Amino acid sequence: MSFFETRHLTKHFGGLTAVNDLSFQVEKGEIYGLIGPNGSGKTTVFNLITGYHPVSAGEILFRGAPINGLPTWKICKLGVGRTFQVVKPLRRMSVLENVMTSAFNRTGKKSEAMDKAMEVLEFCELLKKKDYPAKGLTIGDRKRLEIGRALATGPELLLLDETMAGLTPQEQTAGAELIRKIRDSGITIIIVEHIMHVIMNICDRLLCINYGQDIARGTPVEVANDHAVIEAYLGKE
Repeated sequence: MSFFETRHLTKHFGGLTAVNDLSFQVEKGEIYGLIGPNGSGKTTVFNLITGYHPVSAGEILFRGAPINGLPTWKICKLGVGRTFQVVKPLRRMSVLENVMTSAFNRTGKKSEAMDKAMEVLEFCELLKKKDYPAKGLTIGDRKRLEIGRALATGPELLLLDETMAGLTPQEQTAGAELIRKIRDSGITIIIVEHIMHVIMNICDRLLCINYGQDIARGTPVEVANDHAVIEAYLGKE
């Protein structure tokens, strides 16, 4: 039994098929990369996994049990967390308060939510900025806060959607270190990312999709050298 699995996952938006018969498995403790050109269906896959869109066909299994059809809050409580491409913190609240709101996923007590938030902020190296208003953070710190908010929900599986976008090379290196640290803490990761040198260095395995379909899978080296992947990104000769 795989830790996480999709079977023949399909999503139609009217006449458009955004995800087409997609099956893949992720083992516990992996960093699994999902890549593909813009518009290939990567974020739609995340939206299906987390219940933001209903599945048209197929099945999603987490720890052996189907989760498609469940509401988003229940999927989160089961242990699936995520970040979003467009980072939208609660702007008028402090960094600490932002993370506390997520920590209430696991507790109804303010003291416990604060303890969890403080722990997460230390882990994400944001503790010194806990009292800053979220709207005043740099893009790099907003991305870290987004990851912190997801971690505070208590996930076993974390979906990271383009957490490196807009970051400097130094911030990308620090971000990759944080992702490895999350995995080393026992959390399995599926990551969508366009910055290839990052994804090639941190992922155990990759799946490349185009037009919602699986076109290549394997180790980062195998996928990077696959002719179908090169064609999808660069076009035909």
